[in-house]
Amino acid sequence: MYYYSCIMKKSKVIAIAAPTATGKSKLAVELAHKYDGEVVSADSRLVYKGFEIAVAKPTLEEREGIPHHVIDVVEPEINYTVANFYDDATKAINDILNRGKLPIIAGGTGLYFRILLEGFDLPRVEPNPELREELSTLELADLVEILRKLDEKTLENMITPEKRKVIRAIEVCKGLGKPMSEVACQKEVPYNVEWIGINMPREEIYDRVNKRVDIMIENGLINETKALLAKHGRIPNFVKTIGYQEILQYLDGEIDLDRAIELIKQHSRNYAKRQLTWFRRNKALGID
Repeated sequence: MYYYSCIMKKSKVIAIAAPTATGKSKLAVELAHKYDGEVVSADSRLVYKGFEIAVAKPTLEEREGIPHHVIDVVEPEINYTVANFYDDATKAINDILNRGKLPIIAGGTGLYFRILLEGFDLPRVEPNPELREELSTLELADLVEILRKLDEKTLENMITPEKRKVIRAIEVCKGLGKPMSEVACQKEVPYNVEWIGINMPREEIYDRVNKRVDIMIENGLINETKALLAKHGRIPNFVKTIGYQEILQYLDGEIDLDRAIELIKQHSRNYAKRQLTWFRRNKALGID
């Protein structure tokens, strides 16, 4: 079930925001064919080159000749920030509009949508290598508590409080000398945004997630994980990605394959649940 809501701004864009395994990519391609559009990805894992099966990156065949932007942007060693996404996505949208086509933004990373289409403006603070090195020695649970004391609102806005994201949030708060959420401001969005939410029962989403994981295994997730490990080693963006992290446990002999598959499904369902919580905040999506 698709739910449409229009917010009047300027140039028209379509935004498809929904949890994993709900058919966002397919719908985006269908709409692109229908309305002469191009797709702009709003997914934090699709930006990495070589990440294919585990992140359900649309194949060239699935893209059906429709140009896709903000996909395969950087190598996995690169720390791709929200600011990087905003710059890349804005450039892509403007380019698409200038060519008289319709931008269709599709993905599941809530913060990306908030920055790009809801007018939420993050302050830009330069990296602090010394602070990062100090914080990197701490466990995620300890970092979460530090951020909670500095800026609980920003912590609550994270779908998944990964170590890298939490360290960056702490870095920004300390650089500003105040909570990031207090400094972040609303700005006018230069687009007429037509939001599309994909609404389906939670159990149906979970069933689709489970089936997708089985397909990932059949399509070669294990070999893809081996190839990425050989090329990049155990870099954070690789080992923290659902799908790769569990297969790595299997390859290390820590768990058997059945358990790895079970964990991928469990972690993917948990992620979908967090996405649902995030997207419910945007009433225009109509997600229950």
